[in-house]
Amino acid sequence: MIQLCNLKTFRLVHSIFSCTFASKTNRVLVGDPKPSLQSQLLCRHITSEISENQHNFTVTYLINTCGLSPEGAISASKWVELKSPERADSVLELLRNYGASQTQISKLIRSHPKLLSADPEKTLLPKLEFFSSLEISKVDLIKTLAFNPQLLAASLRNRILPTYNFLRSMLSEKNVVALFKRNSWIFLEGHCKHVVPNIGLLRELGMPQPCISFLLTHGTRVLMVNPENFGQLVSEVKEMGFNLEKSTSVNALCALCGKNKLVWSRSREVLKTWGWSEDDFLSAFRKNPQCMIVSEKKLMQAMDLLVNKMGWSSGMIAKYPVVLSLSLERRLIPRCSVVKVLLLKGFINENLNLGSLLKRTEKQFLEIFVNRYLGEVPELLSVYQGKVDIQSV
Repeated sequence: MIQLCNLKTFRLVHSIFSCTFASKTNRVLVGDPKPSLQSQLLCRHITSEISENQHNFTVTYLINTCGLSPEGAISASKWVELKSPERADSVLELLRNYGASQTQISKLIRSHPKLLSADPEKTLLPKLEFFSSLEISKVDLIKTLAFNPQLLAASLRNRILPTYNFLRSMLSEKNVVALFKRNSWIFLEGHCKHVVPNIGLLRELGMPQPCISFLLTHGTRVLMVNPENFGQLVSEVKEMGFNLEKSTSVNALCALCGKNKLVWSRSREVLKTWGWSEDDFLSAFRKNPQCMIVSEKKLMQAMDLLVNKMGWSSGMIAKYPVVLSLSLERRLIPRCSVVKVLLLKGFINENLNLGSLLKRTEKQFLEIFVNRYLGEVPELLSVYQGKVDIQSV
């Protein structure tokens, strides 16, 4: 098959040479300023056939070597054309040396096909070496690159290194790595256009450096917003009563930015159906901004458990909104089950402080609400662990 392909290529190249030579000779001898129509059509046919062969090779390579589906390969072939497998093979070998699995390679190439035509030694290797120097594991590095393969196309000197140096001027190496894994887009977009002026605004308004660093690490996307929109966001947070000198203002900025704002608005509507007023909602939001960006399903399940099953008032939950952000399976249901048993048996008072019940560490909760009553209720630990139903105690 390879010999036939090479023979066909040889014939095509020979035909092009012959066509070109004959055309030029014809013009010299006869004096015709243009090649004949027959020559033009023949050359056009040959060129088209070569182009088609290269396209077919690219598609075949993407399917057989990169693991793309036929549809994915055809789509990716619009962005890259392989004339031979050598460079593409070197790129894939380099990625494998850094721990990329076949699945991750497929994802990388499907998202950014032009990687196959990049120079592995001059373009890709320096970036891989740099990212590896950040004390990030190969597993996390490849996972990040598979999610954002355009990092390998960004300029190391003009974009990646300046952004890294900027981040290191305010964050520890550990936090830079955490940021890279969580939001690597800043290494593509850079820090000068949006991040620097937005941080400047926060400093002017009195936000301390620890809060700015926390926002940069955990809410990078917020600082990458257009400065005009960011200024409006900061004003909205201040109007809600947040103090920019406190960390809760950072959480509020994250809660009201981008898609989170839609979740926040939906949470307000849901909680009002449980009897919360606008003041209840804003008061709860000021105390714990994160509790307002949980899913609607989680919010409804938590309120149903606390209000309908446990009998606590909706107003009490508004005073301790942190409970809405706690895990149902790991925190709320086990603890509420224990409390329900103790209430039914009269061992504790109904006016129990909700915050002290649900905010305590597991060790504290077990000591105060489980171990203390094991003599009277031996099944209590099994209730906490979900092994025994409340009704059977």
